[in-house]
Amino acid sequence: MAPRGLSLEEKRTKLLEIFHDTKDFYQLKELEKLGPKLKGIVSQTVKEVLQSLVDDGLVQGDKIGASNFFWSFPSQRGTIVQNRLDSAKETRAGHEAQLAELKTAIEHERTLRPLSDSRAAALEQLTSMKKQLAVLQEEIDAYGACDPVKVEEKRRAVTLAHEAAVRWTDNYSILLSHFTRQTGMDAQDIRRYLEIGDDYEDIF
Repeated sequence: MAPRGLSLEEKRTKLLEIFHDTKDFYQLKELEKLGPKLKGIVSQTVKEVLQSLVDDGLVQGDKIGASNFFWSFPSQRGTIVQNRLDSAKETRAGHEAQLAELKTAIEHERTLRPLSDSRAAALEQLTSMKKQLAVLQEEIDAYGACDPVKVEEKRRAVTLAHEAAVRWTDNYSILLSHFTRQTGMDAQDIRRYLEIGDDYEDIF
């Protein structure tokens, strides 16, 4: 069974170890040689792993002359983790402050709207009316075919269909008249050939 390759996170950890163990500066080509030799990282993946560490701020890079150098010290990781922790604490504190403001606002609204007998009765009536509305809506849905809105929609659809049918029969009449004039054929012969009845144009 072939040995399992390193995951991306394992490669990141091992590449960082090269920096932290040696406390030295490296160029990419040097890391591409050291990665396979010291940590078993495939040479072709070193560039991608290194870029991910740079993006996360775990490795620093700078151009010196015509070459790019990279470095990382153990203290950097601790600083980054501490910064992230401080940021998370600030975010949490902000959320807690917002929550406290909301609670204060809710309590303030409650003092402005005390639950008196009249208000309690009004709320109960509102709940009852909502239930009645739901029942009525169910009844309307049950008689959906007789719903005035749906009936009007169907009537409109029939009207549009009728208007379209009239346009087609008009076009048919114009074409039939033009064809008989051009060919001299009898209109009845054309109707029989096309299997069109005499009542085709009788649309009211």
